[in-house]
Amino acid sequence: MDEEFTKIMQNTDPHSQEYVDNLKDEGRVCGIIDRLLQYLENKGSTEEICRVYLRRIMHTYYKFDYKAHRRSLGLQGESKSEQDQEESEGEDNAVVMDRLCKFIYAKDRTDRIRTCAILCHIYHHALHSRWYQARDLMLMSHLQDNIQHADPPVQILYNRTMVQLGICAFRQGMIKDAHNALLDIQSSGRAKELLGQGLLMRNMQERNAEQEKIEKRRQVPFHMHINLELLECVYLVSAMLLEIPYMAAHEFDARRRMISKQFHHQLRVGERQPLLGPPESMREHVVAASKAMKMGDWRTCHSFIINEKMNSKVWDLFPETQRVREMLVRKIQEESLRTYLFTYSSVYDSISMETLSEMFELELPTVHSIISKMIINEELMASLDQPTQTVVMHRTEPTSLQNMALQLAEKLGVLVENNERVFDLKQGVYGGYFNRDQKGGYQQKQGYQRDQRGSYQQKQVYQRDQKGGYQQKQSYQRGGYRNQNQNSY
Repeated sequence: MDEEFTKIMQNTDPHSQEYVDNLKDEGRVCGIIDRLLQYLENKGSTEEICRVYLRRIMHTYYKFDYKAHRRSLGLQGESKSEQDQEESEGEDNAVVMDRLCKFIYAKDRTDRIRTCAILCHIYHHALHSRWYQARDLMLMSHLQDNIQHADPPVQILYNRTMVQLGICAFRQGMIKDAHNALLDIQSSGRAKELLGQGLLMRNMQERNAEQEKIEKRRQVPFHMHINLELLECVYLVSAMLLEIPYMAAHEFDARRRMISKQFHHQLRVGERQPLLGPPESMREHVVAASKAMKMGDWRTCHSFIINEKMNSKVWDLFPETQRVREMLVRKIQEESLRTYLFTYSSVYDSISMETLSEMFELELPTVHSIISKMIINEELMASLDQPTQTVVMHRTEPTSLQNMALQLAEKLGVLVENNERVFDLKQGVYGGYFNRDQKGGYQQKQGYQRDQRGSYQQKQVYQRDQKGGYQQKQSYQRGGYRNQNQNSY
């Protein structure tokens, strides 16, 4: 019956009144499952109890418990819908999830039910901002090591859990953890498919009718969907807060690696536009904010990230909207300060921390802490003058000409390494051998490798010339060196 209810929800238009009417029946389904639980707890086997417990968990894990949330905030007035919820649920969802999941952990013998219960438990923790419990449970379960061997519905549940974990980390201000959790889903470009929220049109031709029917059965009902625009916005903002200071710190580093390829792609798309107007879409807002952060202009960056349009699309969807906005403002101020110091430190002999505190509207201890971390991590070549509260620059940064020379030297070094690798492959043959040339003739190569005493090697190459005769080429080459100072004669 539960599976039939899921099929009805999958095959109903989610934007119609019929979907809402069908969704109201979920309370009755949960009531029947609870009655079955009461029966099986007295007469059923452990395996049957675990299976029905999982059914109850699957109807609970994705729901935000507004009743417990309002109680934690100390709010007494409740709407009619919340009163109905209180009547149908005697205890908080967190208590129900904890009790059901722990029974499955202790009693279940099959990996699949236990895996699903763990993922649902992590999802529920993350949904209610219990970041440390969710993270610890994910790390202790080691599911990320062998989830690729699970069946597709479990993999979809795992992807949904990782996304919710990343969004939870973002709400807590742990930007790096949020980026790492969302990286795999967002970098694939198939977030909609991986989360079981629809099929991509470009892949429709690769499936036959039977495969398409099977994949549609795996889709998650609409009321359980995760907002894809919110997911992308959280990922891009996290990437911006990590990438912009890193780009400013390694501006002239030829071997700089991208933290987020998708974020760089959005920056390139923004640069290619012939006419730059006011940003309209969420991506354009993030790109415009990134350009402002590059200049250390935190106010403009803040105005692009947090405004009326972005609030309605993204930030108002979070339960604790105001706290998320305050966290974002603080992160933008701190990362803009770091970017400003990376970008403009070369034009300062010294700068007052009080001036930086006023520019970025941060407390003086916070500015002191950020600059101290940068100096300890050798990101900023400077020292702190405690009596005058100033940052004294050491002027060890190379000039623009020196930076270009270093870039050229590194590129030449890479080129030499590639040539040496190719040369090593050719050196591995002793004696003569024949290669057929493009004209159908044959050429003979004789190679002598350099011995241990440092003697020279001789290569004689005979190749067929245009008149049909043979010409001889002799080349003497000093071998054995694997650095940039290789001499050839």
